[in-house]
Amino acid sequence: MSKLRVACIGTGYFSQFHYDAWRRIDGAEIVASCSLDIDDEKNTGVATFNSTEQMVESVNPDIVDIITPPSSHLELISLCAESGVKNIICQKPFCESLDQAKAAVAICKTHDTRLIVHDNFRFQPWFRKMKQAIDRGQLGDIHQLTFRLRTGDGQGQNAYLERQPYFQTMKKFLIHETGVHYIDTFRYLLGKPTSVYADLRKLNPVISGEDAGYFIMEFASGKRALFDGNRHLDHEADNCRTTLGEALLEGSTATIKLSGTGELSLREFGTRQTDVILTEHQYSGFAGDCVHALQTHVVQCINSSTKIENEAEDYLPVLEMEAAIYQSSNSGQKVKL
Repeated sequence: MSKLRVACIGTGYFSQFHYDAWRRIDGAEIVASCSLDIDDEKNTGVATFNSTEQMVESVNPDIVDIITPPSSHLELISLCAESGVKNIICQKPFCESLDQAKAAVAICKTHDTRLIVHDNFRFQPWFRKMKQAIDRGQLGDIHQLTFRLRTGDGQGQNAYLERQPYFQTMKKFLIHETGVHYIDTFRYLLGKPTSVYADLRKLNPVISGEDAGYFIMEFASGKRALFDGNRHLDHEADNCRTTLGEALLEGSTATIKLSGTGELSLREFGTRQTDVILTEHQYSGFAGDCVHALQTHVVQCINSSTKIENEAEDYLPVLEMEAAIYQSSNSGQKVKL
C-alpha cells in the first residue's frame, strides 16, 4: 500500500510535534509544508510554500494538517476543501467560535471532505488505559473523575513568551486553549454531559484571559467530572508537561490514580494495596506521544475506511460545552445542556 501524502500548514512552536510524528508513521509521508516564513524550510526538511493554494495544487496531498492559530482555520479549511483535499486535520482550539466551526463542517460536507479536529489528549496513554478499565468494569460504578491541571508556567511578566507568546493576548485562555482538551477527554471517558457549573478567574495581570478556575460536568447517570485548573501552580513531576497534572478516577470497587510521571495505579476499595497498571515511561514527542497516536489513528482509519475519532461534526458538542462553561462562570449559575 502506498503512503498517504501529507502537507502541513504552519511552522510555529507546536508544529514540531506534528512533523516529528508524521515522520515516524510508516503509512504517511510529508511532501510539503506551508509557512509565511519561507526560511522555515530548514526546520521542516521538505519543500516549503508560502501559498496554501499553490502547495495544494503542486503536491496534491491526501491529508492537509493545519497547525495554525484559530483565526486562520475557517479560511484554510475552505481553501483546502474547495481545492479538492479529501482529508483535513485542524488543530485546536478549533476555529474562533462555534458558528465558525459549524460553517467549516458545512463546507467540508459540501465538498465531501473529511474534517478531523486535532484534539489529542484523549489519545494520551493514561486516558486510553482508564477507558479500558471502565469498559471492562474494573472500577464498578463510576462516581467521579477529577483532573488537577498544574502546568506551572503562568507566573510573571514573561509567562508563555518562550513557547507560545500569543497565549498572553487570548481573550479566552484557560478553557478555550487548554480546558477544551479535558472537555473532550471527560466526554470520551464518561459519555454525554447534561449540565455544567464553572468558576473562572484571572491571576496574572499581564495576560488577557482567565488562567485558573474550575468546572464540574454532570452526567445523566449521576457521575461528576471536576476540572481544577491553575497554570500558576505546579505538581510533583520532573516535567510538568508530561501529564500537565494529576487525576483520580473513582468507582464503587476501585480507584485509579494518575501521577505526574505518567504512572497509573489501581487501588481496590477497602484496601491500601495499589497495583501499577501503566508504568512510568520516557515517551517521544509531546505528553505521552499523543500527537503520534492521533495521527496514526487517522492514517489507519483512512486506509481501512473506518470511523475516525474527533471528526469535526462529532466535536461540535465540545465547543457547545466550552460556551456553556463561560456562560456559567459569567452568570454564576449551572447551565443545562
